[in-house]
Amino acid sequence: MSDNAFPDDRSYTSDHEWILIAPGAELPDAPVRVGITSVAVEALGELVFVELPEVGATVSVGQSCGEVESTKTVSDLFPPVTGEITAVNAAAVEEPGLVNSDPYGEGWLFEVRPSAAGELLTAAEYAEQNGD
Repeated sequence: MSDNAFPDDRSYTSDHEWILIAPGAELPDAPVRVGITSVAVEALGELVFVELPEVGATVSVGQSCGEVESTKTVSDLFPPVTGEITAVNAAAVEEPGLVNSDPYGEGWLFEVRPSAAGELLTAAEYAEQNGD
């Protein structure tokens, strides 16, 4: 993998989630998309089930808010920010393979209006943590 494997227009977590906030940027007032990284997708294998938080729910950094299930394992989703869920990707719930085929695009998972952020990494920091 090269640094180009991880889009640098967003931030990452050590739990293999991404959030569409540029590294070092202030938290926006608008909702931002969250998904899982290609590292997570590769480790999990073909996804068969996606469970996302309800719209209107409040999620907190470090607390599971859903899960993704593959033929190999189940993995909890940990939001990179605390905030209110404003949208979920129904297409990813109906067709979990979207997350496998396009984790940084059509396979996004949910949108959240952030009120606080956990520890966020740049694409380069995330790549370094993951042996790239």
